Amino acid sequence: MTSIEIGSHRIGPGHRPFVIAEMSGNHNGSLERALRIVDAAAASGAHALKLQTYTPDTITIDSTAPEFRLSADHGLWGGQTLYELYRKAHTPYAWHRPIFERAAEHGLTVFAAPFDPTAIDLLESLGAPAYKIASSELVDLPLIRLAAATGKPLILSTGMARVAEIADAVDVARGAGATQIILLACTASYPAPPEDTNLRRIPVLAETFGVQAGLSDHTPGLGAAIASVALGATVIEKHLTLAGADGGVDSAFSLTPAQMRDLVDETGRAWRALGASRIGPTPSELEGLRFRRSLYVVADVQAGDEVTTANVRSIRPAHGLPPVELDRLRGRRFTRDAAKGTPMTFDLV
Repeated sequence: MTSIEIGSHRIGPGHRPFVIAEMSGNHNGSLERALRIVDAAAASGAHALKLQTYTPDTITIDSTAPEFRLSADHGLWGGQTLYELYRKAHTPYAWHRPIFERAAEHGLTVFAAPFDPTAIDLLESLGAPAYKIASSELVDLPLIRLAAATGKPLILSTGMARVAEIADAVDVARGAGATQIILLACTASYPAPPEDTNLRRIPVLAETFGVQAGLSDHTPGLGAAIASVALGATVIEKHLTLAGADGGVDSAFSLTPAQMRDLVDETGRAWRALGASRIGPTPSELEGLRFRRSLYVVADVQAGDEVTTANVRSIRPAHGLPPVELDRLRGRRFTRDAAKGTPMTFDLV
């Protein structure tokens, strides 16, 4: 599978997973805090920072009608209107340039999920190296067409989507010129229960659509994200906050900087552990091969003594005959004296 480049990073099965730290609304309405999240993402070793580029007026309208209100029993945002939620969570357009500039100071790749054409215009003016389409926008084919027409890598989240809807989005993206597409398995609930994560769909997405696949993860902790590496995830996205106790719209399912560092380290370790499908000794096991079991003389013997389990046993190291030969040797006679610690050979009997 061809590698994809975002910023200075190459993404694909031959490279460690590309870890994206999602800021989302964890800035809590403060540009100073947003910049501190940029600093924390860079310090954690995350490969990219991702923003969400919208205003409450570009993503919805200010309405209190029931269809514009979250269910009362929603665990995090129950009873709020969409406008209220997005007013608190949005990253103002005016903040984007200072955020991009702070990321550049760290050498940190930064891009965003646009939610309407004005967002794409803004991000193009800032030189965003890639685009992410959020799960709820996967059905907004005109938006996908605009993002794909930039010719930049396109990451599509597939939360809630049926196969036909994903196919439509991929077809539109390719038709508009996108050649570097990554699909992310995603469970669009916040936080997401692990049992609904369905990591086994990751290789299905890759094989069905001929693209790279990864995970946009909203489960608590690191387990699901690390496990996704074994199923071929080349991209992993998790939300980042400075501290869970600080609150915020996404803090309940966000990682702290220390956890993000662990995610980067452990997904890299998991990727290295995939190795190859061959079975047999590895280079790191060569020393261990010297210490496998074999047959040794374990008590001083003289020529003519009978081989018994008292004077010949299977022990470590591996310089004697294989242990399976003990039955053939038992009852035979030694042809010469042998000291304790002599590896057994057939010419000794």
